[in-house]
Amino acid sequence: MPRALLSVSDKHGIEDFARGLVELGFQIISTGGTQKALEKAKIKVTPIEKFTGFPECFGGRLKTLHPLIFGGILFKHEDKTHAAEAKKLGIEPIDLVCVNLYPFEETAAKPGVTREEMIEQIDIGGPSLLRAAAKNAESVTVLCDPQDYTAILAELKDANDTKPETRKRLAEKVFLHTAAYDCAITRTLSGGTYTGVLLTNKMILRYGENPHQWGAFYELKGNPPPWTVLQEEKQMSYLNILDADGAWNLVCEFEEPTAACIKHANPCGVASHSDIAEAFQRAYDADRLSAFGVIIALNRTCTEEVIQKVIDQKIFVEIIIAPAFEPQALELLKKKPKIRVIENHCTKPDAKIASFRTALGGMLVQNLDTRVVTEKDLKCVTETQPTKGQIRDLLFAWKVVKHAKSNAIVFVKDACTVGIGAGQTSRVDSTIIAARRAGEKAKGAVMASDAFFPFPDSIEEAAKFGIAAIIHPGGSVRDEEVIAKANDLKMPMVVTGVRGFRH
Repeated sequence: MPRALLSVSDKHGIEDFARGLVELGFQIISTGGTQKALEKAKIKVTPIEKFTGFPECFGGRLKTLHPLIFGGILFKHEDKTHAAEAKKLGIEPIDLVCVNLYPFEETAAKPGVTREEMIEQIDIGGPSLLRAAAKNAESVTVLCDPQDYTAILAELKDANDTKPETRKRLAEKVFLHTAAYDCAITRTLSGGTYTGVLLTNKMILRYGENPHQWGAFYELKGNPPPWTVLQEEKQMSYLNILDADGAWNLVCEFEEPTAACIKHANPCGVASHSDIAEAFQRAYDADRLSAFGVIIALNRTCTEEVIQKVIDQKIFVEIIIAPAFEPQALELLKKKPKIRVIENHCTKPDAKIASFRTALGGMLVQNLDTRVVTEKDLKCVTETQPTKGQIRDLLFAWKVVKHAKSNAIVFVKDACTVGIGAGQTSRVDSTIIAARRAGEKAKGAVMASDAFFPFPDSIEEAAKFGIAAIIHPGGSVRDEEVIAKANDLKMPMVVTGVRGFRH
């Protein structure tokens, strides 16, 4: 009779799984809460203390750690020497192990939880059982995820055993699961002094930053990406994903329908409008020259009209990303199979979520920039006050400048960018580039800077092109000079007190 050891904290699906195993002739060995749940469901169970002849003790801290259990899992069932030694020691084989772990992370996330309460939710026997079974995957089937129950029962029914490749896959899943569990414990108990990043589900990319470099995309364990690729005739590249991420994060800043055109991780056009197709058109018109090989992001459903505009204007688009697509839009996109189509959903950034970047052979870690600047946060530092319309555009410009590479300057008029200068080593150079892009459209526009102005030169340059109001963080040792220049030019200036660097 084959044996299965079942000991789970997450009891979803366990009754049906156990019942299926019994129908296949398995003896079920179980512990504690799992045993009680199965007995309540009228499923025959052998208590672990009966199997081992040793009682559960220390308030449940010691249950499964016993040579009869671990011997039955670890010896190679097909190895004659191992089998003979097991028989001599009175060790019976255990063919299947189904375990999931104490809910440490869920407990740690509860308000007011104590360290002692968290400690009690550190599973000892569970990870040991899983690792033992995974190590001996040639002989033992191991499960840590209720999502696998149905498929494993089907495989056992078909062949009276699981396939070697299935056991290998399940074992790999277990080692990832236990590693993530240990990472969560270490990160929590150390207060973040120690952390771990586990990368899963490798997706090979077309290439890296350049065609001679390889590239791959991994998911973060426990935080699978919410996006789905709906069309991808041409494989994604490293830069495609970086640009799509930048575009998506930008449009999700806005409550109103908004479109963004992104090139090399920088916005070249952003616009809001009650009609998403009009928002897209305005964003594209903001800088048609730069919008070649562009990423388009929309924070509303992509309509047929948007795609028709792309086709009619023969826009070279790499990716379109939106929370949904009209069926007619997808049909039109089939005529442009080289455009990758990604469906994603806007979510508010969580300050608890960390972002990672390698540097100097190590890892830089920071939380996401979730700071939102509202009209209440603005402080006017000039004699001239901005109008209500200017304040709306200033706040719009601030949302955009946060997503342009520093040093960044953004010109905005009527909820649409008219000029963007980004990634320069001098702030005045960014201002000059934004002004050159805007041309006549700069007249009456507002200007946002992602950091303070170190000198009044950017203010003077902006005034030449007709900029009407300015938003920036403030905080320079020369703020008085900068404010004085704005007063001389009768130009309203507000400060946020918040910097918006993006490197």
